[in-house]
Amino acid sequence: MEAFRIKYLSKSGELNKLFEEFKKTPNEEKKLAGKALNNLKEQLNIKVNKEYSFGAKKTYVTDDFTKPISLNNLGSRHPLSIVKNEIVEIFNKIGFSISKGPEIEDDWHNFSALNLPEEHPARDMQDTFFIQTNPDILLRTHTSSVQVRYMENNQPPIRTISPGRVYRNEAISSRAHCIFHQVEGLYIDKKVSFADLKQTLLYFAKEMFGEKTKIRLRPSYFPFTEPSAEVDVSCNICSSKGCNVCKYTGYLEILGCGMVDPNVLDNCGIDSSKYTGFAFGMGIERIAMLKYQVDDLRLFYENDVRFLKQFSSSI
Repeated sequence: MEAFRIKYLSKSGELNKLFEEFKKTPNEEKKLAGKALNNLKEQLNIKVNKEYSFGAKKTYVTDDFTKPISLNNLGSRHPLSIVKNEIVEIFNKIGFSISKGPEIEDDWHNFSALNLPEEHPARDMQDTFFIQTNPDILLRTHTSSVQVRYMENNQPPIRTISPGRVYRNEAISSRAHCIFHQVEGLYIDKKVSFADLKQTLLYFAKEMFGEKTKIRLRPSYFPFTEPSAEVDVSCNICSSKGCNVCKYTGYLEILGCGMVDPNVLDNCGIDSSKYTGFAFGMGIERIAMLKYQVDDLRLFYENDVRFLKQFSSSI
């Protein structure tokens, strides 16, 4: 129908050509020809309008607006918001406050202050969205930048978590997205040890996934922590017996952590000879996938009402 409309009713269509020819029509024939052209134009418009509105029905307001509202179609929080709020509440119970920062960051707060100088190869671990007109400005790749800002403006003891949206130039798939959400935690005080870190994360895992949850720590590498570790939780789907989700290992990775590198403390104006601390970071989507057994990350971003309605009973 669109092709039909363009062919006959557009500015360069057949009908306009006929109207151009009409100018050359002898005066004694113009009355008859003009009537025929106008009739043709009217018939063409009726045809087009009828086809475009095919299946459409006129609707009339028949609702009684004095009736009480129905409570059968209540909305709910998005599953990512539900999980984020739950994570925040868990850490609030043990004294962690919330800190926030800008999503558009500078190189210092996102990289350099975190022991990632310009030439550091670990920068390649995060495919970054830089602002083309100013290579010093970028979309933050983690909420660690919020921790840097917090340390610059506060002295220990520090106990804070930083939830927020982050960006990385990654191909979108069932397990990755260019936009996702993180919660990062930071604790700095005198005599903070790796044992404190382990106990904190064990408490979190049990609160989030159930009292029977176990954790394991595997050595890893992050430029801003030393030593560093990846944290796995026992698979709550197969009770650690092994399944497709956990790849028959009985465990699922949920976050990275480690002791804050002394260089990072010094960069942020905190005396590393006096204070120590630990940091951790987790993806909210990853936690939500495990908690609700969702196998495709993209479902959180497609706004499919059929998917979202499943969380209407959640807080």
